[in-house]
Amino acid sequence: MPEMIGKALIVVGDATETVDTLYPFYRLQEAGIQPVVIAPEKRLYQMVMHEVRPGWTITREWEGYQIQADLAFSEVNPEEYLGILFSGGRAPEYIREDPDLISMTQWFFDEKKPIASVCHGVEIPARADRVKGRRMATVAKCQFDLEICGGIFVNEPCVIDGNMVSGRTFHDNGSYVGPWIKMLEEEAAKRA
Repeated sequence: MPEMIGKALIVVGDATETVDTLYPFYRLQEAGIQPVVIAPEKRLYQMVMHEVRPGWTITREWEGYQIQADLAFSEVNPEEYLGILFSGGRAPEYIREDPDLISMTQWFFDEKKPIASVCHGVEIPARADRVKGRRMATVAKCQFDLEICGGIFVNEPCVIDGNMVSGRTFHDNGSYVGPWIKMLEEEAAKRA
């Protein structure tokens, strides 16, 4: 494993999407950035797999792997981290009211630190009132959540708006995660 150049946060909760979470988790490690998983409590969380099957009009869900949260939201000092990723799945809908998560989200936006969002992850920055005027990709069913909060929906695999990179679903991992990691590396170089 390469020498670590810093740490980045991955936001999860129960029913976080497995591929949305694990792909960036391991890519961070490859880049020498320590992934730190955060959630409402420091405990084991159940991830899920989401897919719209042929002939279905809604997302079908299966249990995925489990993931251990390293820290509770209340234990995070955002200044110690290069950036943050809002993973998808159903978790964002349930955790977006957490006051510690909201204030942390606002801090990363206000300080212009590297931010990534995929799929339903948009529900957290939207709830934190930080998407107004921003161009973002998200899963089509969250377009309303983004636009009602003043954001601009873009149906592309990677949307970069200032310090934020977003993708629609885990199918876009290969498009949006790399640019986010590049931003994290640039942030680490500023701190060196």
